[in-house]
Amino acid sequence: MAYQVIARKYRPQRFADVVGQDHVTQTLANAIAQNRIAHAYLFVGPRGTGKTTIARIFAKCLNCSNGPRVDFESDDPRCVEISEGRSLDVLEIDGASNRGIEEVRELRETVKYAPANSKFKIYIIDEVHMLTKEAFNALLKTLEEPPAHVKFMFATTEPDKVLATILSRCQRFDLRRIPVPLIVKHLGYIAGEEHVTVEDAALQAIARGAEGCMRDAESTLDQLISFCGRQIVESDVLSMFGLTARGQIHAMAQAVLDGNTGKILSLLNDLVKNGKDLSRLVADLLAHFRSLLLRKALPDDPQVLEVIEADAAVLADQSQQVSWDGVTRILQSLVDCEGRLRDSVSKRIAIEVGLLQAAEARNAVSIDQLLTRLRQLRETTVSDTAVSPRPLPSVPRTPAVSSSAGPSGDMPVGQALPVPVPAENLAPAAAPLKPSASSPADLSQIWSQLLDTVGATSPFVRGYLTQIEPVSWERQVLTAGFHPELADQIELLNNTRNRNLIATKLKEIGLGEAQIKFVELKELPPASLPSAPAPIVPPAATAPAPPPSRPPATKAPEKTKPAPLVAPRAEDFKNDPLINKALEIFKGQIAGVQPQN
Repeated sequence: MAYQVIARKYRPQRFADVVGQDHVTQTLANAIAQNRIAHAYLFVGPRGTGKTTIARIFAKCLNCSNGPRVDFESDDPRCVEISEGRSLDVLEIDGASNRGIEEVRELRETVKYAPANSKFKIYIIDEVHMLTKEAFNALLKTLEEPPAHVKFMFATTEPDKVLATILSRCQRFDLRRIPVPLIVKHLGYIAGEEHVTVEDAALQAIARGAEGCMRDAESTLDQLISFCGRQIVESDVLSMFGLTARGQIHAMAQAVLDGNTGKILSLLNDLVKNGKDLSRLVADLLAHFRSLLLRKALPDDPQVLEVIEADAAVLADQSQQVSWDGVTRILQSLVDCEGRLRDSVSKRIAIEVGLLQAAEARNAVSIDQLLTRLRQLRETTVSDTAVSPRPLPSVPRTPAVSSSAGPSGDMPVGQALPVPVPAENLAPAAAPLKPSASSPADLSQIWSQLLDTVGATSPFVRGYLTQIEPVSWERQVLTAGFHPELADQIELLNNTRNRNLIATKLKEIGLGEAQIKFVELKELPPASLPSAPAPIVPPAATAPAPPPSRPPATKAPEKTKPAPLVAPRAEDFKNDPLINKALEIFKGQIAGVQPQN
């Protein structure tokens, strides 16, 4: 008798023999029992999962003697004819070879004829998605209203290529990839029937390499028997197919979780020397960390993992070493690495980079967490470094005095003058500021205290403020002026972040909900503001005071051009305590500085 490969020799012959597709076989069995048999069925799924096999078994159930029934006899002549592919009433058509409209027209002519010796005439079209659009359209009418004795069964791996009008006329069944434990169990049964001894670890390796495809797993076992004889161990499977041992996968995953870059590179070097498939290594690591994610999500449901007990124990231990976010970031790094491998010339370098990034991602901080920590850090730093407000004199106000001397007088026109106050009238240190819009002395002290408090938090913002002038304090608005020469550079200071910082500092020094406003100066302000001007002496009542003599005309001093604002540099940040602490925590460095509006 001619040799028959394992995939054909152990092909399921009835619904009970099908592995891993109970949701399909049970539905079809119930349809037969209830006599609710449709005229067209579509079986969808990856290769080697049983699409054509289930169609053949279903055909046996329909055309067996005394059928339709599920429990047909194995030696039923009609069933044997279907199994051997010589039944006149069950026609298997390859969609790739018969994809044209002429073949479909011929099919439409043959469906009119009654079956030769069975109850139904059954057409099984494999890879039906290969039919042309014209062929599909020619099949539509026949598929929708076929003769009572005709049944269609389609199989495809790419249902998205099948016309929607065809899909709507079929009952669709989606077959799943077969879980690893079920493949291992079935391979163990076949090995026993073939009188071959196979290690459990070897069966696991074969099942992993099959990726849910039973036919691939059976073909691999067939090849290994030819290669190794009657004794198969894990190393045979790994060496033949370039797979990585489970222990090595676990060790690599642990090195990633530990962030041990040296061990990662050492393990990868050993795998490369032994000729392992690097693309397969990344796929195995992805499967491992996916199982780890499931273990963290469903710790009370171990069945969802679909792994053996040894793997389950490793996953249980590693799940205690990493957070949910950590596992998802590692998975994302490995997914990116897998995508880069397709176009990479040097796969080893791509995998080294990907694994090192995965190790770094394990402890990475999300943007939300980073912002929260920075806010906490800012609050802590401000409370540690804030400068207490200086005590300011409580100055009695005088009404505004208009100078009759006009431009020739020494006093500013229409400006209130402060009166010197003895030292014993100083306000307590904790007293908040109560500035007056008409007092240049108070405005000068407000500005000075603002510079101090801002400088404690951001030295470079203080540097900007020192190059502009205070103008007024009115209605909780501090107005500061800049010279026309600085108009193009003032944007470095006048942005939302800096204005919020200044408003916070104004509140800290006791000015309440205050804001700052920047205006352009039309002319240079006085060189300095008087800190304690002399009191005004009123003229004698008996005679008017003689007008002051005008000083001789002198050449007005030339206005000096103010120094331009200097854009902040990376060095300006080195003395900022907030930034220094952030750099220390996140182990970063300043790459550059850009102004923000």
